[in-house]
Amino acid sequence: MHIRRLAADERLTTSFPLQAYAFEASPMAAPRTDQFRAYLPYNAGNTTLVAEEDGITAAAASAIPMRQNLRGAVLPMAGVAGVATHPLARRRGHVRTLMQQLLDGMRDEGHQLTALHPFRASFYERFGYIGLPRRRTAIFNPADLAPLLRAELPDELAWERIGAGYARWRAYTERCLRERHGFAVFPDFRAVGLRDRDDRWLVSVVRGGETVGAVTYRIDDHAGTLFVDDLLVDDAYARASVLQFFARHVDQVARISVQVTPEELPELWLTDLDVQVEARVARPDPTAPMARLLSLDALAEQPVGVGRVLIELVGDRWLAGRHLLDGTTGKLAVLPAQTAAGGSVPVARLTAAGLSALAYGVLDPAEVVVRGLGEVPVDAAGELRRLFPRELPHLFADF
Repeated sequence: MHIRRLAADERLTTSFPLQAYAFEASPMAAPRTDQFRAYLPYNAGNTTLVAEEDGITAAAASAIPMRQNLRGAVLPMAGVAGVATHPLARRRGHVRTLMQQLLDGMRDEGHQLTALHPFRASFYERFGYIGLPRRRTAIFNPADLAPLLRAELPDELAWERIGAGYARWRAYTERCLRERHGFAVFPDFRAVGLRDRDDRWLVSVVRGGETVGAVTYRIDDHAGTLFVDDLLVDDAYARASVLQFFARHVDQVARISVQVTPEELPELWLTDLDVQVEARVARPDPTAPMARLLSLDALAEQPVGVGRVLIELVGDRWLAGRHLLDGTTGKLAVLPAQTAAGGSVPVARLTAAGLSALAYGVLDPAEVVVRGLGEVPVDAAGELRRLFPRELPHLFADF
């Protein structure tokens, strides 16, 4: 087996056909070289590795250079995508080898975080990834939004196709990136695909000249469904303005389907709202996203509660050794273990997935133990709770 990094045009005959077989209807009706070529610019900055056997592509994996907010810090993040194996080469360790080399390279380039959508979560947990909340879908009849039509709201709405409004949309998502834990965005070369496809409407909520909400959506047919991609709003007023806009579609669509963030509670939006809220996770699809730390540098200088704990990281290629996590100043310092010499500092033994779960705020220390992701005595659990309080991340970028 030979592993190498692809040049841009090589994707047309190597990784793209393999990914199409893995993730799309198959077999293809006809060669799709022109369609693949049109997709090349949106992969321009990706790192794509392939494993070859006798000159034939056996497996492929790509990393997208993204950015993600981790508890207020915007950090470089490698978004892993397009992991696919030739049907005659599966279950032979190709993906494992590709992932190790891919993440080695991304870490060397300064990426401190990584995220993906898994084909099997347990496989990636062994690589140190931990599950993040899946966004939920709320489905309801627009007629149930009628009470909002009488509401006096402080906002104005702008309505346009995403091709025309892309700059406004991109600026708002960049602000969300700075303000929201877990939020991630594509690099410019990938993000502009939304503008170029121009297959969505954009409704923006404007207050005092500032965008406080932005939602892309499409309608599948008359008397059909209005599909909202992600409900991104600053507050309840902005959310009400968006829902009021959708209420005006009562004689056009039979239902509205909205993707909502993990902390949203659609069942409490309105009295008598008949709503179905679901976050379904299945194998192979739909899956919940996963993420992990690639470097302890991601934790340095994070604002934290006052706590102090010694961690021993085990079983991982990228995170290892004993480190003192010190939050006594209100900002986290990652120090050599020797710094704790002579003191009575609680000790926790963690896998990379266990530490990532705490850093992303998705598991309590007790849950880390129950899941088999570490050994955390009671005194260490208390310190870790102060350092890493529970906080729901919203990944947003769907890659």
